[in-house]
Amino acid sequence: MRRLFVTGASGMVGGYVRSVLTDYELVLTDLAGKTSVDVRDRDLVRSAILEARPDVVLHLAAATDVDRCEIEPEWARLSNSVGTENVALACREAGAELVYVSTGSVFSGEKAEAYVESDQPGPINVYAATKLDGERIVTAMLPRAYIVRAGWMIGGGAVDTKFVGKMAGFIAAGRTPLREVDDTYGTVTYATELLGGVRRSVTTGKYGLYHMGNAGSCSRYDVALAIVDALKRKDIVVERAGSAAFPLPAPRPRSEAIRSERLQALGIEQRPWQDALREYVTVELVPLLARA
Repeated sequence: MRRLFVTGASGMVGGYVRSVLTDYELVLTDLAGKTSVDVRDRDLVRSAILEARPDVVLHLAAATDVDRCEIEPEWARLSNSVGTENVALACREAGAELVYVSTGSVFSGEKAEAYVESDQPGPINVYAATKLDGERIVTAMLPRAYIVRAGWMIGGGAVDTKFVGKMAGFIAAGRTPLREVDDTYGTVTYATELLGGVRRSVTTGKYGLYHMGNAGSCSRYDVALAIVDALKRKDIVVERAGSAAFPLPAPRPRSEAIRSERLQALGIEQRPWQDALREYVTVELVPLLARA
């Protein structure tokens, strides 16, 4: 059985590793806990990976708070650029393959259609720029690596503090009307399906860059409507709003929508975002909301 070393294993995506990557012997690490590994600490990362002797490293640890990254760029750089370099250096010394999870927000957002792997990045905020730095570091250092760009991540259940988790809580509590942005677009990526895509891609031995998101694109307004529908709350009104109504520290691309030509060439399809979102809300969030 191949051994998989995971950074950031307590996060939104990491919480699904045990249930999805069942064909690996797992070494799960995070910033805190018994198996603490701070990716910003080069010596610690090196010793942990060399001791574990993994076949593959799944690098999930990252600074993902987009607005905090904009306010604290050094915090973002240390986690996303330096941290990734530390992991890549250790992988090179250990002879391990690396899977680096990046983001679809590395693009400028001006393209009318969804971005594919061959499109040129042009990040417009600190978070995206530091994640792109990580991509370039991995590409330069490791010929045996997979770079996976995810879209708007959904998942996490009880630890979901992102848009879907918050919105489901508002809707369940009967908050109405809700105002959501309808002039910026992205691609939903269900965390468990991201890992499923990683598992299938790694078996191909075809290294390089992949976009991994559920099929289709949407606005936050569309996502909110879909959550209302999944929760069967016809009493909740969702109103359209422009992004200018919600000023934030970090600029957002008009479009973060992605699709994958490379996965399609391998015969790997991702299901529509509406189906993935409905499953997440009804299977994972509804039981939690019932106990709230």
